[in-house]
Amino acid sequence: MKTIRRLIYGEVLYAVMFVTLGFLALFFFFDFVEEIQSLGRHAATGYRLVHALTFVGLMIPSHLYELLPIAVLIGTIFVMARFAQSSEFTILRTSGLGPWRALKTLLLLGAGFVVLTFAVGDYISPIADRTGQLLKARYQGRITVGQTGAWLKEKQRYAQYAVNVNALESDGSMRDVRIFEFDNQGFLMSMVQAETASFGDDDSWTLTRVGRTEFPSRETDFARIDRATLDSYRWPNRISSEMVSAALLKPERMSTIDLFQYIQHLQANAQTAQRYEIEFWKKVFYPLSCLVMVVLALPFAYLHFRSGGIAAYVFGGVMAGISFFLLNNVFGYIGNLQNWQPWLTAALPGIIYSLLSLTAFGWLVLRR
Repeated sequence: MKTIRRLIYGEVLYAVMFVTLGFLALFFFFDFVEEIQSLGRHAATGYRLVHALTFVGLMIPSHLYELLPIAVLIGTIFVMARFAQSSEFTILRTSGLGPWRALKTLLLLGAGFVVLTFAVGDYISPIADRTGQLLKARYQGRITVGQTGAWLKEKQRYAQYAVNVNALESDGSMRDVRIFEFDNQGFLMSMVQAETASFGDDDSWTLTRVGRTEFPSRETDFARIDRATLDSYRWPNRISSEMVSAALLKPERMSTIDLFQYIQHLQANAQTAQRYEIEFWKKVFYPLSCLVMVVLALPFAYLHFRSGGIAAYVFGGVMAGISFFLLNNVFGYIGNLQNWQPWLTAALPGIIYSLLSLTAFGWLVLRR
């Protein structure tokens, strides 16, 4: 069995690597063409060809995370179909490779791809994507969203805060920050405006060039508004840099732990977290789709091919992989709009393809 596993694993790994490199080269070309258009628009700010190449290179881990299950499906289908066409799989079956043992062999290989997909999506991709966005912001402007930037809430013991961050600078600092302080009954107590703000190491922000306005409380008999200008101001809070980045950047680029912490923060401050809960569960279930893909590819080893018929099945594998990617995104949007259960929304594409793969395995392998 060691020889058989070595043969299958070697062929599948080589095929998956070849497919992955082909897809990454294609995406690299498309991203590079798009960045070339930015060279002329931002040449005055110092944005050069080397910066465009660096940014496109930093986008590769994100593409790799999205493409790995599809590449696993296409590569495994190609190897299984080629084994069937050349009668190699028939020889392996006569050597003792039964259906369940073949399934177990591929599932072990799929588990390795699950670990690889999780590592890329949870550790490499978030760091690379954030670095790329900050690099682009250094030459093409700040990172922001909408007209006013990101809005966050912070609930403390005796007050509630609404925080507006207009943009993130390339060095990770915040620009044009506004903090509105409310009492527990919802009445405005103070407003702080700062040109810049940075994250401290002690759960606080350090604001510079600050304007602070204090409004009279409801208990006072006179309406007096106090205004003060400060060079710096320390505001203790539990809003981390990852939370601000989550509000300004795409949540699918965050790690699982950061997404979970941000969801906890939103729920603690009575904010909707549906979109981020869906992305969290997609982060959990998406790597497991590699197991579904290898099961879906196994029945191709039991088909009978004529000369040249393998290309049609490989093309079918490409279409199946693309349809899984599209279905995964479509269910995410529908679940967010229809307020479905986040875990079910994220798991549905995998469940559908699991049923398809098990049906194909039962019909083509066990019954025949």
